[in-house]
Amino acid sequence: MRVLLAGGGTAGHTSPLLATADALRRLVPEAEITCLGTSRGLETRVVPEAGYPLELIPPVPLPRRPNADLVRVPARLRGAVNETLAIVDRIRPDVIVGYGGYVSMPAYLAARRRKLPLVVHEQNTLPGLANKVGARLAARVAVSFPDTPLPRAEYVGLPIRRMISTLDREAVRPEARTFFGLDPDRPTLLVTGGSQGAMRINRAVSGAARALSDAGVQVLHVQGKHGGADPAATETPYVVLDYCDRMDLALAAADLTVCRSGASTLTEAAATGLPAVFVPLPIGNGEQELNARPVVEAGGALLVADQALTPEWVAATVPGLITDRERLAQMGRAAAALIPRDADDRLAAIILDLSRGSAATRSDR
Repeated sequence: MRVLLAGGGTAGHTSPLLATADALRRLVPEAEITCLGTSRGLETRVVPEAGYPLELIPPVPLPRRPNADLVRVPARLRGAVNETLAIVDRIRPDVIVGYGGYVSMPAYLAARRRKLPLVVHEQNTLPGLANKVGARLAARVAVSFPDTPLPRAEYVGLPIRRMISTLDREAVRPEARTFFGLDPDRPTLLVTGGSQGAMRINRAVSGAARALSDAGVQVLHVQGKHGGADPAATETPYVVLDYCDRMDLALAAADLTVCRSGASTLTEAAATGLPAVFVPLPIGNGEQELNARPVVEAGGALLVADQALTPEWVAATVPGLITDRERLAQMGRAAAALIPRDADDRLAAIILDLSRGSAATRSDR
């Protein structure tokens, strides 16, 4: 079985791609899996580190609004499609899988040109332009959230890393808190804005450091590369990291998280039963708020607008919530019941089914 997985740019595309690749390897150890990306994205680091071959094509940004770049898109797209076709002809995949973004549109068009079965996976509740097009060409369309408006959408969830999907937070908590230098017995708040960070979240939570400490709350704060966390000296631990490569332990250490509601961040918290305060990114097309709504409505999280998150709001809200063990337990159960942990296996099974049909068709020719 040979599979081409197209996706890149950010962790939102690369994380589910790699989770799917790992699931395919578990199901079919001899599977030949190739990833398709661009030189601009996170994939240039994380895909080789995960042990998968990576092919690169030119990026084709699709402007959200009419501008001078819009007239260059057709020529750029043709060039990227031609390079993708050359890769497809060389590796001869049985199926192509796309996760949206710059990389996927050329892959979708190449799949149509070569009459190869196509699977589209959409991470967000509100699909992007590439996946709106891809869904019309695809044999199967998989989505992370049940109300995603794509034709023939199948709700499978968002593939997440095995180290997260199999995580027993309670069992690992003592090890996790020791790993980060935290007190083993204090209520623990995890703060993260993703790899880039979120300045509003960083400033609001660190600005409430003394109020959190007065309530006995310790903080594990992953501030991202742009920084912004500047907590006052406190009696309880307040650990600030620029980056965390053990998010499984960070999730296990925490009783509550304050974070954005990108698909991967939301899914990893909810699937592991970690109650959350979601602060959607205020720019873009509003997909982060839409992502958060089902978990919030189920009772698994709170939703706070970016401009409303202030040190005063954190001081007034978080200490009472994080020290209410019964409420946290109810929130955790509600979140975990909503989000599937086996989306990687579900999506891999769809790909495997199409791959077998494609291989059989080729052998009949």
